[in-house]
Amino acid sequence: QGSSKRKMPPEYLARLFQQRSQARLIRFEEQPVPRSGIGDLAEHLWRRYTTRSSEAPETVLLKRSLLSREESGAIRASVAGVLLCCEAPERFLPSAYIEAVRYRGVQQDTNYQADAQKIVGPLDSQINQAMAFLKRNQTVTATKEPHRVERPQFNERAVFEAIVNAVAHRDYAVSGSKIRFFIFDDRLEIESPGLLPFGLTVDDIAAGVSKLRNRVIGRVFHELGLIEQWGSGIRRMAGACREAGLEAPVLEEIGT
Repeated sequence: QGSSKRKMPPEYLARLFQQRSQARLIRFEEQPVPRSGIGDLAEHLWRRYTTRSSEAPETVLLKRSLLSREESGAIRASVAGVLLCCEAPERFLPSAYIEAVRYRGVQQDTNYQADAQKIVGPLDSQINQAMAFLKRNQTVTATKEPHRVERPQFNERAVFEAIVNAVAHRDYAVSGSKIRFFIFDDRLEIESPGLLPFGLTVDDIAAGVSKLRNRVIGRVFHELGLIEQWGSGIRRMAGACREAGLEAPVLEEIGT
């Protein structure tokens, strides 16, 4: 680093493996979840991904990496399978939820919490719950011009894109850290755990460059219509703000 040398920390070593495409080392979402099986996945959820195939559901889920085979031959639910098809992913991945809080004022102060919710469940349900939390907590003003026109505090399309981005791209290998969704009187903040993928900068993201950290989750979100096109979410988010006459989103990488 510059003219000095120091031991590479584990998180940077992981990013180096990612750059070198060492798939078995860095695709955390495809790893088997210990003490899990297909029985831990809700049939009404995984059926969404097997209806177009005549093969056995177990075979299809293995091919789609929603199940994973251990070296011993045992079949387990994968991390992605738990996140997408388990009604309570937090049973296996305690940090896989969204912490949503509405604060009165502009500071993060527990004494001024107006509403709070621990948003759990499969990932697409978490996104829907987060949007419901936004709708019941944001300020809506109205004017007559000549008919009544309501103006919500935040552009819901932009917030939706931001939440989908956070859920799809967060680093689920980071334990003890959840997505934070905070609403203040003057702004909305979303924090997604994990460093940016190796080689990607905040400026790259703002320019529309994308590296998909979780390919299985990204593919399923695309099928569910949550992601329209790879790498376009940030541009749509910024465009929605611009069209609504709002300030552009601020993107920051702070710690992990």
